[in-house]
Amino acid sequence: MTRHLLVLLAPLLVAAAAPAAPRSVELDRIVAVVNSEAITLFELRSRLTMVERQLRGQNVQLPPRDVMEKQLLERLIVDRAQMQFARDAGMDVPDDELDAALRRIAESNRLSLPEFKEALERDGLAWRKFREEIRQEITISRLREREVENRIVISEGEIDNYLETAGQPGQNAEIVQLAHIVVRVPEQASARQLAELRARAEQAWTQLQKGEDFARVAASFSDAPDGLSGGVMEPRPADRLPTLYVEAARKLKLGETSDILKSSAGFHIIRVVDRRGGALRTQALKQTHARHILVKVNEVIPDAEARRRLVVLKERLDNGADFAELARQHSSDLSGAKGGDLGWLYQGDTVPDFEKAMDALKLNEISPPVRSPFGWHLIQVLERRTEDASKDRQRQMARQALRERKADEAYQDWLRQLRDRAYVEYRLEEK
Repeated sequence: MTRHLLVLLAPLLVAAAAPAAPRSVELDRIVAVVNSEAITLFELRSRLTMVERQLRGQNVQLPPRDVMEKQLLERLIVDRAQMQFARDAGMDVPDDELDAALRRIAESNRLSLPEFKEALERDGLAWRKFREEIRQEITISRLREREVENRIVISEGEIDNYLETAGQPGQNAEIVQLAHIVVRVPEQASARQLAELRARAEQAWTQLQKGEDFARVAASFSDAPDGLSGGVMEPRPADRLPTLYVEAARKLKLGETSDILKSSAGFHIIRVVDRRGGALRTQALKQTHARHILVKVNEVIPDAEARRRLVVLKERLDNGADFAELARQHSSDLSGAKGGDLGWLYQGDTVPDFEKAMDALKLNEISPPVRSPFGWHLIQVLERRTEDASKDRQRQMARQALRERKADEAYQDWLRQLRDRAYVEYRLEEK
């Protein structure tokens, strides 16, 4: 992305039929400016086509196109502001790491990467555009982890209170799936703005009471990142939902919709999509014995150099070099003195990028370079086992549940602040 304003000229379409009277064709134009970067009509319409295809695939009746355009433009503005922040912070997703993520997506669809690419292009999705969309998703996910989730503080008192009120975490926990609508409120909203946004939330709630499809209303009104995909959240244990949501969900039956809820981030509406009893998660907890080599990214070692060093080390390991010896010589982590040995890890003990890569490995397999907020890793899994949770582990699980409970609210607050700080100029209505 360039920091300068660009106007991209779409090629003029020429009728292939016999000569006809000239007709006007709308050229590409700027529909919004975010700080010093432009969002073009071509970007907006391209993303709109993807969203419409996704909603049709879910059998969702589409909102009016002008409503969708305005909602999607706001989403693009927030995404652009996040990507600008990430770039200024030096965050990047290299091509080989992106390719690895794309292979995982293809495999989850039971396709090879070439087959997956072909299937997308048959559906009218440009492969290059799809790659950049996935790169952006990975970047924003890491930005959220670094700027929001890693800064959440959980006190020992909160853990004590959680264990007293909720019992041992994970025991017979109910799994709840919610759909939600968020109408975001600026941090320094005036009384007039607050009233207008409250009225917007009430309009969404009224449509739901009249029987409108929740996904359609979410696509029309929600400012949440998942709004344009229908607002459906991933199923999760009730003890890991935002406090505002779990308290409201307790009073709702399956399929019921809440009243309008108010938080520091704005106005919310939730619906219970599914609920079921959970497994006893304190039993048979998975543990992984792993080791790694870490090269940290800093002023002396930039991102590309850190990754390059691990590519060289991976080649040496593939040719029979000793992992522990290389870890002692090259790892930036304290575990390097122990040959990179991290001991036995429970799920949630490491950051998501590390855990996801570790869980995908077979025994004794060595990963390609893996990026995390700490730098670049080579990971090897030595053993796996299951074990009942000790009291210390129960406290760790409680801490994780509280962290997840706070994460969504903290992210919404951070997004609101980022959006409020950005200079935004709207030009969608200009002709």
